[in-house]
Amino acid sequence: MTARYQRKAPPAGQTGTAWRHANIGRLLNNAVRRFESRVLELMAASGHGETRIAHVGLTRNLDVEGTRLTELARRASMSKQAMGELVDQCSELGLVARGADPRDRRARLVRFTPAGLSWLEAFRDAVDVAEREMRAELGKAAMDAIVQGLSVYGARFDALADGTSDSGK
Repeated sequence: MTARYQRKAPPAGQTGTAWRHANIGRLLNNAVRRFESRVLELMAASGHGETRIAHVGLTRNLDVEGTRLTELARRASMSKQAMGELVDQCSELGLVARGADPRDRRARLVRFTPAGLSWLEAFRDAVDVAEREMRAELGKAAMDAIVQGLSVYGARFDALADGTSDSGK
């Protein structure tokens, strides 16, 4: 596919701000919102309607073996306080629990509970379905190009690919 992104000429009377509605950042954001909305819809249909997309910021960065709060916050690019609030909310939902780090008793790890691991399986299934639907709508070639391009473009921002995904780091 050789089509390139083309910025549209602004409509009459919108010469200075039309770019705000036709830039790649906005298009990516719209696509993420659509994808994540579909994932949450599928989660709700599978009996996991208790979580919001904000909770995914915690769960997508939480190692199954557990992760320290400071590392979760770093991976999610948010403050420790904001991540602590998400941990509290997910703890109230029964998805995660705080406990001692076996490598350093002074440190605490956030871990999935058994219910949280069940939620994680349902989340994986929902993501798989949403990806299949996206591939069906866009076609294999476009989807492959999107995956490849975004993998390259965002590689240096992948907090789990930088070698710090161990639970005690």
